[in-house]
Amino acid sequence: MNDFEKLFDPKAIAIIGVNEKPYGGGYFLSCLKSIGFEKPIYLFNPRLKGEKVLGYRVYGSIREIGGERPIDYAIIAIPAKKCPQILEEVGKKKVPFVTIFSSGFSEVGNKYLEQKILEIAKKYNIRIIGPNCLGVYNPKSKLSISRWQNSVPGKFGLISQSGGLSINISNISIHSYSTNISKLISIGNQIDLNVIDFLSYFKEDDQTKIVGLYLENLKVENPREGKEFLKILKEITLSEKPVILWKVGYGESAKEAILSHTGGMAGSHKIWKDMAKQAGVILVNNTLELVSLAMAFNFLDFRKIERNKLGIIAVGGGSSIELTEEMEINGLKVPALSKKTKDKYQTFLPDVNTIIRNPLDLGGDGLMPNIFGKSLLTMDQDPNISIVIFIKPYYLTKAFSDAIINAKNQMKKPLVCIAPKIRDNLEDFHERIAFKKALFDVGIPIFESVDLAAKAIKNLCNYTEFLDKHNHSQN
Repeated sequence: MNDFEKLFDPKAIAIIGVNEKPYGGGYFLSCLKSIGFEKPIYLFNPRLKGEKVLGYRVYGSIREIGGERPIDYAIIAIPAKKCPQILEEVGKKKVPFVTIFSSGFSEVGNKYLEQKILEIAKKYNIRIIGPNCLGVYNPKSKLSISRWQNSVPGKFGLISQSGGLSINISNISIHSYSTNISKLISIGNQIDLNVIDFLSYFKEDDQTKIVGLYLENLKVENPREGKEFLKILKEITLSEKPVILWKVGYGESAKEAILSHTGGMAGSHKIWKDMAKQAGVILVNNTLELVSLAMAFNFLDFRKIERNKLGIIAVGGGSSIELTEEMEINGLKVPALSKKTKDKYQTFLPDVNTIIRNPLDLGGDGLMPNIFGKSLLTMDQDPNISIVIFIKPYYLTKAFSDAIINAKNQMKKPLVCIAPKIRDNLEDFHERIAFKKALFDVGIPIFESVDLAAKAIKNLCNYTEFLDKHNHSQN
């Protein structure tokens, strides 16, 4: 396995092609400055030699940096045709890792230039990420590729061929789903280091407990590498690290877009579905499915959830029906409550405007925080229930969050909230943010739609069943 210590925790970084603009080389500098990168950053651009950008001195060439100042990681943001010459200089400086941000390689038919880059990299023992990518985000070492990424390490590791989507996925995960990142790599064209290299790393990385993938194509040179990809995926999933894969490129227009984006072929839908089933990989179809499922694994003990034992609490008959039907569409079941549970509900719920069953319709009494909290706790005690799910579109007040948290602290079973957005106004926005933060802080996942919640719970159960099936076959 590759030793990536100097990549993920570099002693110093070089940005070659830095500028004074909010894009290109200047973008990387602003990201590092925003997250508070504390180690030396060396900037290079002959046009700006002697000037300062964001308070950092700009040099003309990496040759000006003496051997007493080692650089572990370089970001190259210059026109593609200049990359071979610059990579020679980087090699002579003995920089072990390079991200080539520049585009203009095989994605536009320029495979010769990629080959030239690889020859130089091999000559100097440089490992390359890219080209046509953003590189690495590691919150622990304050190495960032977005101005909004934080320095709080989490459990969710991400590998993405798209730089833009790696930013979107990580920021949505951090700021909307309270699921922090362990490490992220935007891999682009994968002419050297590829998805298999970083999957191998995540397999052994103690900090990474959930693996996310966004792939357009699999750049492997022979069938052996394809088998290695499948093998490493299965090793990860069987180590109880779920792998969530968003594989794109099933439509003809999408395939053409991929060819022009990362210079590779997309592959057939059936092959990818068969591979995922064999390896226990979970396939998703978009950003929100990927991130919401990562959140579910981040907050919930998936081993406790049984697909035929869902408990549902709502305010209103229509909401309870919507929730139940969506769960059943996804192969989940909402069983009857035990007589003891029904009897308990009847001690504090009225006969009028409530339906005491599963799904539980609290009616008007659901607008009372203490009743809502007591209902959660009662459902938790039912032997027919393995997970309690409630929907809360309105009244996201502190009184309600306090009541829900009080119940959660006494519950033994996983608790899930669905809080769909109903109103677009500032009052609702501020209330919603405070409510979500309070629940996230005590480990309650919050889904934005019934659909996302149902798909996530289905996939948690599917993963448990994959592990159980494999463990059973091993015994």
